[in-house]
Amino acid sequence: MASNQMWGGRFAGGPAEIMQAFTPSIDFDRRMAAEDIKGSCAHARMLVQEGIIPAEDADAILKGLAEIATEIAEGRFVFKRELEDIHLNIESRLTELIGPAAGRLHTARSRNDQVATDFRLWVRGACGRSEDALITLMRALHEKAAGNIDTVMPGFTHMQAAQPISFAHHLLAYVEMFSRDVLRFRDAAKRMNECPLGAAALAGTPYAIDREFTARQLGFDKPMRNSLDAVSARDFALEYLAAATIAATHLSKLAGEIVQWCSPGFGFVTLSDAFSTGSSIMPQKRNPDAAELARGKAGRVLGDFTALAAVVKGLVLAYGSDLQEDKERVFDAADTLELTLAVMAGMIRDMTPNKEKMRAAASAGFPTATDLADWLVQTLKKPFREAHHIAGAIVKCAEDRHCDLEHVPLADMQAIEPAITEAVYKVLGLDASLAARMSYGGTAPNRIKEQIAFWRDKLR
Repeated sequence: MASNQMWGGRFAGGPAEIMQAFTPSIDFDRRMAAEDIKGSCAHARMLVQEGIIPAEDADAILKGLAEIATEIAEGRFVFKRELEDIHLNIESRLTELIGPAAGRLHTARSRNDQVATDFRLWVRGACGRSEDALITLMRALHEKAAGNIDTVMPGFTHMQAAQPISFAHHLLAYVEMFSRDVLRFRDAAKRMNECPLGAAALAGTPYAIDREFTARQLGFDKPMRNSLDAVSARDFALEYLAAATIAATHLSKLAGEIVQWCSPGFGFVTLSDAFSTGSSIMPQKRNPDAAELARGKAGRVLGDFTALAAVVKGLVLAYGSDLQEDKERVFDAADTLELTLAVMAGMIRDMTPNKEKMRAAASAGFPTATDLADWLVQTLKKPFREAHHIAGAIVKCAEDRHCDLEHVPLADMQAIEPAITEAVYKVLGLDASLAARMSYGGTAPNRIKEQIAFWRDKLR
C-alpha cells in the first residue's frame, strides 16, 4: 500500500491495511466541512495579506474552496477514507481543482491547529443551537403556564402531597431551570471564543502571520495566547458536554413528571396520539413514549460527557490522536439534546391538563395543614412549634373522622385548642391556601401573573 501523499514523505511504505479501518476520522469529522472551509478561507486571506503567498494563488484557493463548498452542499463531493480526515479530503480536492497552488494553503498551519479551530467553530455553533432550542421550550412552557394560573395541583415533597400549588407555578419552575441552561451555553460560548489558528503543530510558526486577523475573520474575540494550549485544549468541548448534561437532566426531570402525570394513578395530563404510542398486546394502553425516551436520553448525554472526560484526563501536552475521540461524543450529545428539546417543546404544547383530577389530588392528604399552623401563629400568636403540634393533632382528628380539614367540626378543634375560632375555616380551602402564598416567588395567583409578565418580556 502506498504511503499517504499528503503526509507520507517520511515513510517508504504505507500503513497496515487494518490501520485504514482504525485511523480515519472522515466518517464523522466530515460534519465539520463548513467550518474547515471557513477556517481555510480566513487563513488564505491572511497569508496573502501578509505577503506570504501570491495573490493569484490565494484567489485560486478561495475560488476552489467555494466550489468545494458547493459540491458538499449539493452532495456531489466524494469523501475518501484513505485521506483520513476532512482536512486532507478538502485539500486533495482543492489540488484536483486548482493544481499546485493548493499546496500553499497549508503554509504556517498544521492539522493540529486546523482541527482545533474547526472544532471550536462547530461547538460554538452547537451552543447557539442549544440556546435557541431551550428558548423554544421555555416559550412552550410559558404559554401553557399562562393558561393555567388558576389550575390547582398538589405540590409534592418525598412524592407525598404537601401543599397546593398552581400548575402554572410548577411549569414556571422549569422555565427558571432552562433559563439557567441557556446561560450555561452562553457562558461556555464566550469562554471558547478564542482562536487556535496559527499555533501550528504546537510551537507556533516562523512565518510573520497575523493571528488577530484570522481570529476576527472567524468571529473569535482574540487568538489563544499559548500555542501548546491552543492545539491541546478540549475543555471547551467538555464544558459544552457539561452544559448539555445538566440540560438533559432537567429534561429528564420534566419528562419523568409527564410520565407520572399521564398514568391512571395521577391522570393529571393527557397527551394526544401525536406523542403517545400503543401496546402490541394490550389494546387499552396509551404509553407516553416520547416522555420516556426523553428521560432516557439524559443517560446518553451524560455518557458522552463521561467518555470524553476519561479520554482527556491523562493526556500530556500537546496533541495526541486520542483527541479524535472528542468529536463523536460531542456530535452525539448535540444531536441527542437538540432533538429531545424539540420533542419536549412539542409535547408541552400538546399536553392537556385534567384540571378536575389535579384539584381532587390537591385536596387529598390534608394539604392545608401548614395554613392551619400559620393561622395559629398569626392569629393566636402561638410559637410555630406549638402551632405545628396543634395542627398535627387536628389532622389526626380529621383522619379519624375520614374528612378533610375544612370539615372538622369547630368543637373538635376547640377540644384541642380552645382559642380557635370559626375564622380558621377561611384559610383551610385550596384557593385560600394559594392566595396566601404571596411571598416573592410564591404560588399566589398575583405572584404567578408577575412571573408570567416577566418571562413574556424576556422571551420575546
